[in-house]
Amino acid sequence: MQWIIFMLLLFISSMEMLTQNRWKKQASAGLLENCTGCVLCSEDNGCITCHHRLFLLIWRDGIRQYGMCVHTCPPGYFGVRGLEVNRCTRCRSPSCESCFSRDFCMKCKDKFYLYKGQCFRQCPPGTAAQPGTRECQETCEPGPWSEWSACTHESRTCGCKWGVETRVREVPEAAREEGTACPALLETRRCRMKKHCPGGEHRAAG
Repeated sequence: MQWIIFMLLLFISSMEMLTQNRWKKQASAGLLENCTGCVLCSEDNGCITCHHRLFLLIWRDGIRQYGMCVHTCPPGYFGVRGLEVNRCTRCRSPSCESCFSRDFCMKCKDKFYLYKGQCFRQCPPGTAAQPGTRECQETCEPGPWSEWSACTHESRTCGCKWGVETRVREVPEAAREEGTACPALLETRRCRMKKHCPGGEHRAAG
């Protein structure tokens, strides 16, 4: 009789252990799905530390904070490598799609223009929007026009009825260094030649 009771207790104990092991495996599998790339993971808060080369991204859902390990940081974040953990840090401006540092944007979201690391809905005064790159480029104000040059044709000032004359204007040194977009810096127009060349040149032109 005692032997039967002993076997029954042993069977019940084995069934309990089997059930606990199955539950632990299921819980572990569910946890591993949310802990890809993690070195240390919490069931409630996700990844705490990541494998080498991965970035720890922490996002919030209400009052809950959750971590996950990613190869590259998502839009609106930039990666910061550290001695203990690499982190994804959010760009300060919500209109910034990607940034070099917290306060320096490299690409703005749609409907915004980039200028000196900041995003603007309209380009600041003294700049012009570049639709292709969605950046604001500084414009320049050239100096005054020079006087019209002498009327010439093929570099000669005589021997033809019509020629061209040109005028130019200079660009400030700062504008040239910054590669800003400038208006026309040279103009030409048709002009009437007034001089006849001496005999030899006149025959060559004819």
